[in-house]
Amino acid sequence: MADITLKNITKQYGDGYRAVRDVNLDIADGEFVILVGPSGCGKSTLLRMIVGLEDITSGDMLIGGERVNEKAPRDRNLSMVFQNYALYPHLTVYENIAFPLRLAKFGDAEVDRRVHQASELLELDEHLQRKPANLSGGQRQRVAMGRAIVRQAQAFLFDEPLSNLDAKLRGQMRAEISRLQKRLGITTVYVTHDQIEAMTLGDRVAVLRKGELQQVATPRDLYTSPVNLFVAGFIGSPPMNFIPATVSDGELHTPFGEWRLPESRRPDLGGHDIVLLGARPESFEDSSVVPDTIREHGVVFDANVDVIEWLGNEQYAYVPYEAPEDIRAQLADLERELDSEAMRTQLVVSLDATSRIPEGTTAELWLDLRKIHVLDPATGRNLSVAAADAAGSDGAAGSEGAGATSDASAPEPSPAADENPSP
Repeated sequence: MADITLKNITKQYGDGYRAVRDVNLDIADGEFVILVGPSGCGKSTLLRMIVGLEDITSGDMLIGGERVNEKAPRDRNLSMVFQNYALYPHLTVYENIAFPLRLAKFGDAEVDRRVHQASELLELDEHLQRKPANLSGGQRQRVAMGRAIVRQAQAFLFDEPLSNLDAKLRGQMRAEISRLQKRLGITTVYVTHDQIEAMTLGDRVAVLRKGELQQVATPRDLYTSPVNLFVAGFIGSPPMNFIPATVSDGELHTPFGEWRLPESRRPDLGGHDIVLLGARPESFEDSSVVPDTIREHGVVFDANVDVIEWLGNEQYAYVPYEAPEDIRAQLADLERELDSEAMRTQLVVSLDATSRIPEGTTAELWLDLRKIHVLDPATGRNLSVAAADAAGSDGAAGSEGAGATSDASAPEPSPAADENPSP
């Protein structure tokens, strides 16, 4: 096992396109770190630079304190699990798992010991003599993980390993990967665009946008204290609501009335005429079911509810409203970047399952002002997060950059094209 350090890592292709921009990240020995972001943000390119499948344009890549920029993938002692499994179809499960050991000239006894150790860990014992074509998607992914385990590498690298599985299998495999990583205690870097995977698997999550690192934090801190508009909009499903407000004498004039934030959530608004107020769907409630003990911490307002989605244990209300044209344009741009359809000028409000607000009526809603975020629409910065907290102990918050990367520029290796599918 080993720690992984990225110092000012940049990837620039021959045409001048910068896919990864000056990324700094420290991954501790035994830590589980998630790289997450929308399609084209550079997360897979960054992972492939760690393993050595992509050249580093500038910066230093250190594994276990040793600079590995010029080392070939097989010399970095890392195990990678690909999205497409990269299994040999003509070999049995046993031989697929044993392949990197055969390549390294291990003796038969050691190969057998390691393969059975991995198959027992992954519950593959009864499938060892089967071929990949006769396995389910989840079983094939476990075979790929077994091949990574037997190498006893310094770190595991996962490149969207669950994206080919259905929803039920993804949930099962998330639990298995988490359990496996905790049991082995091995340094793990995991790339995904699925924020459920990001928020449930990682010790820390690194959010990328257009090749730049935006924030690195625990899942809880990322959700409760996003450093900017992009992170706030990307993390959370449904995403955070953004409400435009004009500033006047400490009052915030919103489409739903005048609000005054509590001291704990009131940043210095000097020099700001317009701000965006960020509120998670669960920060709202049907006013009629709000307990008296917390009602004073929020504001009650009238809203026109046009759609209700009832999910059994909860329900969502959709509240359209008017916003200034420049704010609408900014939210539309963010919506396109995040591949989202829920970031229009409307509120998505989570309601208690006992609420009986009917569709197409004006309802009295309550918003907990203690959970409001105030964001600068010009810079995207979260003004509610203190400067020291925004930088974080990792120094990981990055500035927003221009351009977008296409990870498709580096094709996935396959057994037919690569002598060793598990570098």
